Amino acid sequence: MTADELRKKYISFFQERGHAVIPSAPLIPEHDPSVLFTTAGMHPLVPFLLGEKHPAGNRLVDVQKCLRTDDIDEVGDFCHHTFFEMLGNWSLGDPAAPDGIGTGYFKKEAIAWSWEFLTSDKWLGLKPDMLAVSVFAGDQDAAFDQEAYDVWKSLGISDSRIARLPKKNNWWGPAGQTGPCGPDTEMFYWTGDVHHVPEQFDPDNSQWVEIWNDVFMQFHKQSDGTYKPLMQKNVDTGMGLERTLAVLNGQDDDYQTELFIPIIKKIEELSNKRYGDFVDSDCAMRIIADHVRAASFLMAEKLEPSNVEQGYILRRLIRRAVRYGKQIGIQGFFTVQIAQTVMDIYQDTYPELNQHKGFIQEQLLREEEKFVKTLERGVKIVKQYARKLHEEPQDLGKIVFDLYQTYGFPLELTLEELKRNGVLFSSPELHSLFEEKLKHHQELSRAGAEQKFKGGLADHSEQTTKYHTATHLLQAALRTILGEHIEQRGSNITAERMRFDFPYPDKITPEQIKQIEDLVNRVINRAIPVTMQEMSFDEAKQSGALGLFASRYGKRVKVYTIGDFSKEICGGPHVANTKDIGHFIIMKVESIGQGLKRIRAIVE
Repeated sequence: MTADELRKKYISFFQERGHAVIPSAPLIPEHDPSVLFTTAGMHPLVPFLLGEKHPAGNRLVDVQKCLRTDDIDEVGDFCHHTFFEMLGNWSLGDPAAPDGIGTGYFKKEAIAWSWEFLTSDKWLGLKPDMLAVSVFAGDQDAAFDQEAYDVWKSLGISDSRIARLPKKNNWWGPAGQTGPCGPDTEMFYWTGDVHHVPEQFDPDNSQWVEIWNDVFMQFHKQSDGTYKPLMQKNVDTGMGLERTLAVLNGQDDDYQTELFIPIIKKIEELSNKRYGDFVDSDCAMRIIADHVRAASFLMAEKLEPSNVEQGYILRRLIRRAVRYGKQIGIQGFFTVQIAQTVMDIYQDTYPELNQHKGFIQEQLLREEEKFVKTLERGVKIVKQYARKLHEEPQDLGKIVFDLYQTYGFPLELTLEELKRNGVLFSSPELHSLFEEKLKHHQELSRAGAEQKFKGGLADHSEQTTKYHTATHLLQAALRTILGEHIEQRGSNITAERMRFDFPYPDKITPEQIKQIEDLVNRVINRAIPVTMQEMSFDEAKQSGALGLFASRYGKRVKVYTIGDFSKEICGGPHVANTKDIGHFIIMKVESIGQGLKRIRAIVE
């Protein structure tokens, strides 16, 4: 089965069951500070999971582009990816709920459809005796998921193939300290010897590969740690395209599917090495393939490498790919050639890659040139450290980690240069010290990431709502003062402040900043009603509404209009009248990359 066939089968299956097809949201979330990237299909749908009406209805299906970087250091094995596609179907509201919300469905339908799609010869045709499932075992917060268990039993799954697992395995959410959450049920496929499929399902056996996850959002975690039933119960499912594609084609290596083989072959050509010959070079090839693919999709949304937030992750992906390219002997600049192969693979599915081909190539070449100079500088810095080490003892583990963290200088190159400069050390011991410091750094990073889940699309607080509308006014003011070529390249809104990124190569003068600020406040003081209309995307564009990419929106969109000053496609929330915003103050204007500016502002 091809990737395109899998996408089409999934969409077709759920369309036949009353689901509206919605497009993939962008990888870079709009107005959502809770995450740097769209890491799952649920992120763009949070307002609708909480009760807001979706223009397309209560049954939805999509193929969502996702990007996760928490486990970036695990990329290099057979199944980890930073960028991936997630097949998902949604029910917004269970019709059996006390107030009769919506025309959705819940566990019985979701599980039965999952089983049908997996095993029916009309769809994926997987053998039932190669499948196993898990359900939530229950704890002091919520009971054993008897309902999910009973549905699986009714479908003919034996007890030995149903694992009862704790929260860490079979529970989703909440995204932050509080919010929607609930049990899930996961489906696994046996990838080992087809003649010796174990009767007993062992979730710790890596040959059982998870391919689908049905999440049942039925609780709301409170600030005191208790769980209350949600009035609107939702279904949120996810099936990883790359992993499922490998399973369907009898492969235990995602990088042997059609989505990666052309990229791997290009890397073989550039490195003069063959995939499958050596463990180390195979791992490097997978990292290069994954990272250039992910970077290409990010740059297709006009993201540029930088030292902050999303731009920093993009820079890290590109530099890590370059680093491993040098490690396996690729000469010269090469990421542009690999990115072209990525564009060729996805030219029909994601045309935005080719639409922004020039931008992607320019950014890759510029970043690769910068990093090569960084590597050259790193060699000189290692030599300086080596001289110091000859003179007096130093914390070698800290030195190696600082070179890695600050300059992106690879551990292996650092060790080689230290040896070349006569520094004696125990490689295993130094590796251990490095891993210890890296692990500590990752734990701090993850803790920091968890703290980001405090606002975002789920935050409909009064202050955050003011900032959403102020963002529209700011963009309109920028286009009036600086030119109509101004377009949003990113925004971040919390209850404390707003941030707006846009392309502008010239310096913004203090006089222009004051003009922008004054114009926004004049519109606020005019007390203009903020109106919303639902219409088709084409109608929205014909009406003059701003909206960058058609691929970001569904067939029906919300258009927010503020007098004759602003008209934008947006998901909200917004104030009813501009007078509700308060006084708008620009706190800072800064450059954040090649031709990109960032405005930080508050309202009070």
